[in-house]
Amino acid sequence: MSDAPPSKRSLKSLWLIAALTAAPVAASYLAYFFWQPDRAANYGELLEPRPLPDPQLALADGTPFRFSQLRGKWALVTVDAGGCDANCDRKLLYIRQLRLTQGKNMERMERVWIISDAAAPRAEAVAAYQGTWFVRATASELLGAFPATGAVSDHIYVVDPLGNLMLRFPREPEPRLMIKDLVRLLKASQIG
Repeated sequence: MSDAPPSKRSLKSLWLIAALTAAPVAASYLAYFFWQPDRAANYGELLEPRPLPDPQLALADGTPFRFSQLRGKWALVTVDAGGCDANCDRKLLYIRQLRLTQGKNMERMERVWIISDAAAPRAEAVAAYQGTWFVRATASELLGAFPATGAVSDHIYVVDPLGNLMLRFPREPEPRLMIKDLVRLLKASQIG
């Protein structure tokens, strides 16, 4: 056996192997502690799921209604006064179009306008948004169930097929991003 020192070439190889082994570990620590993604994968704000109250209400035409009638379906919900200003009209248009963009999954969704006052919805709105549930909820506990960062009328809400409020879109939403959220929800959901 020889007492000769190891060659420079074998030391370089050893250091190279050590560096290649440590590089992924160092990169993972850097990514975890110093690189934070700008935003989550979802556009809408996820809410802590909670069941909506189910009081006896009535539709705009006087027919009795309970929110539990929609169980088994996803619901796009807007809360607005019966007078329906420009923001209300835009939200009604959005929920109609969002449902249509879901293609074969469109039948898994319902649209709901919760009317927060005693005013009757305009005949033009009722005609333009046929298929929407026009629910009168004046002074109902249901109105207090929708959390808002400003006014409750600023948002479009998503209720799951079990009757849980789970997602809220901001005022002046980006429809393209809303569509992505809904496609993802419907694809991942085994219910509704």
